[in-house]
Amino acid sequence: MRAHAEPEADELTVARLTGAAGRHAPLREPTVAETATAVEELREIAGDRGDLLAEVAGLLIGFYRETKQERKAQAAARYCIAAGADPNLIPRWIEEGQSRAAVAWRPAYAGSDRSVESA
Repeated sequence: MRAHAEPEADELTVARLTGAAGRHAPLREPTVAETATAVEELREIAGDRGDLLAEVAGLLIGFYRETKQERKAQAAARYCIAAGADPNLIPRWIEEGQSRAAVAWRPAYAGSDRSVESA
């Protein structure tokens, strides 16, 4: 739970930050100019919210660990860190990202042995 009064606004900001960081993140090492452009946009979106930048960085690192998207997610997370993510909050969000990934990557439920009665 966030300490700020408007969690819906924070969720929208996190979504915007995630989209912007991902859009800028290349599959190769970014140039200095690419990094500067990404960091500028992230700072514009986040303002002084290093907590939200940390949330995005940690979720990206944790969720995409050991996946095909890991390299791009790492680049996006580095942009968030360079934009001012609170380094003390990132580990907590990495754990949360890993938890979310465990649920998301879980195989779909195939069915049940039990019959369902109609009401």
